[in-house]
Amino acid sequence: MTLQQMISASKSIVFFGGAGVSTESGIPDFRSADGLYHQKYDVPPETLLSHGYFLKHTKEFYRFYREKMLCLGAKPNDAHFKLAQLEQAGRLKAVVTQNIDGLHQLAGSKKVYELHGSVYRNHCISCGKQYGVEKILQGEEIPLCSCGGVIKPDVVLYGEALDDRTVAGAVHAISNSDMLIIAGTSLAVYPAAGLVQYFNGNHLVLINRDPTPMDCCCELVIRDKVGEVLGQITAE
Repeated sequence: MTLQQMISASKSIVFFGGAGVSTESGIPDFRSADGLYHQKYDVPPETLLSHGYFLKHTKEFYRFYREKMLCLGAKPNDAHFKLAQLEQAGRLKAVVTQNIDGLHQLAGSKKVYELHGSVYRNHCISCGKQYGVEKILQGEEIPLCSCGGVIKPDVVLYGEALDDRTVAGAVHAISNSDMLIIAGTSLAVYPAAGLVQYFNGNHLVLINRDPTPMDCCCELVIRDKVGEVLGQITAE
């Protein structure tokens, strides 16, 4: 069966996506040959984006975070828009994403499980007060709450656990779907990548530029850009 045939035959599709979904929007990924983790830094990005580094070197954390993690000018691409159309058509039940860029919501998707949080949400680690991304952009070396506490992005840093409610929702959606489309992810980041193991449906599809550990388990593997592939799909 083709991807279109599988989508047309399915009534409860879940999309599980990673950084490769947003590269066509101009947001760099992490692990590809030209990704963020292959660039030269005095401190490795995995360390810069860790919970411990945020606490001990908050100013340096924010310098890197503002420069590399805030891509607020990016626009949704064909993948984001097609997924929103599939949801509106009643076929797609949820998007489960490892991305923090908010592009699925900007494209119109309603049911989105953001496993690693979002750059658009921030909170004071002292009093819990919520802030938008504008507070992070104000230019302060370390953004501070009105109470004087340090503001932290609501993104899951290395060394932090995923949000239990988000994981539970994603697991429920995946385990109750009849089709799972995995796209733009190396499936190397755990525990997020482990969630795909909950799929028990009919059609398992993988769209990714490079090989992944799940290739052998999929009914269909497509080696191409996610937006180009999904852009050719008819939502109805």
